[in-house]
Amino acid sequence: MIRAFLFLTLCSSMFCPAAEPGPWTPIFNGKNFDGWVNVNCAPQTWSVREGMIHCTGLPTGELRTTSMHENFELELEWRHLRARGNAGVFVWADALPAMGQPFIRGIEVQVLENSYGNTKSHSTHGDIFPIHGAKMTPVNGRGGSRAFPTEERSKATPEWNHYRVVCNNGDISLAVNGKVVTQGRAGSPRKGYLCLESEGSPVEFRNLRLRELPTTNPKPEEVATADEGFKSLYTGVDLAGWKSETAAKWKSADWTLVCDGKEAKPLSTDREFGDATFILDWRQADGKSADKRVPLTLGGVRVPGETDKPAGQWNRAMITRKGERATVVINGKTVTENAAELPPRARVSLVAEAGAVHFANLFVKEAN
Repeated sequence: MIRAFLFLTLCSSMFCPAAEPGPWTPIFNGKNFDGWVNVNCAPQTWSVREGMIHCTGLPTGELRTTSMHENFELELEWRHLRARGNAGVFVWADALPAMGQPFIRGIEVQVLENSYGNTKSHSTHGDIFPIHGAKMTPVNGRGGSRAFPTEERSKATPEWNHYRVVCNNGDISLAVNGKVVTQGRAGSPRKGYLCLESEGSPVEFRNLRLRELPTTNPKPEEVATADEGFKSLYTGVDLAGWKSETAAKWKSADWTLVCDGKEAKPLSTDREFGDATFILDWRQADGKSADKRVPLTLGGVRVPGETDKPAGQWNRAMITRKGERATVVINGKTVTENAAELPPRARVSLVAEAGAVHFANLFVKEAN
């Protein structure tokens, strides 16, 4: 029995080698954004210039891949176009931003320009950290979940920097300009989308390529939330696609849309929608309002349902309308099902009837 076991073990090691990595494949073709989706930015935020991805930095948001990746090696180059620039690369990310945030849950590989300065809380040479519900155990941490680089290898603007990110079975490592300096362990999710981040300053990326590594079979709970076809209704830089009789009361404030609530008329979409699912994040910004209703109407009909959170905290409503009926989920809980008499097609309107309101993450998925 022992001899048979040893023979099988030798056969396994000698004649059944581990699967080899896949070939290196460009994930940006240098011409257009095939294979990528603009999640929550303006149409002009991301563009292709001379074979590079150019980002204006406005608004704060993401450009992400259309496909998920689990275990892989990723290489890219980046440079900031001005001092104190801020951006990032996300791995294992969800399809949509976290509630009340412009950022997507995942693991962020920091892209900071050197003038941003090194502190006890961050460095400018390749930090790695989980955000908005993701998890990771840092190597070379400082008591939190952020992993700090062991060397300062990043170059200041306008020079190019090279990143090599290796993600395998929940572990992640970053090589900055040719040397591994930052590592993390036990990441979750450990399969998801790749994202490039826009965060306030112009930045460019080039020579993005990826090599898949063999799967390690993540559990369902270790896989990021998949793309369901939602499209953003808000550019983050202006009110394009919206109109109001009191437009001056509505302000585009980066990733949030703000209304002061003082005699403000609704802000409505230019177009009408039929059967669709809408996502809306909101909070009563003055912290005093007792109005807990979803601040949205369809064709002038107030969407039913209330939050149980206090004023000042972010909420997320998911409204699915089918025919004349609507089902409303608030903060993950179904509060209204097959309710309300809605017109066949209707404009979406945001309302602020009881004080200032902040809105964010306005998405729609239209029925086929």
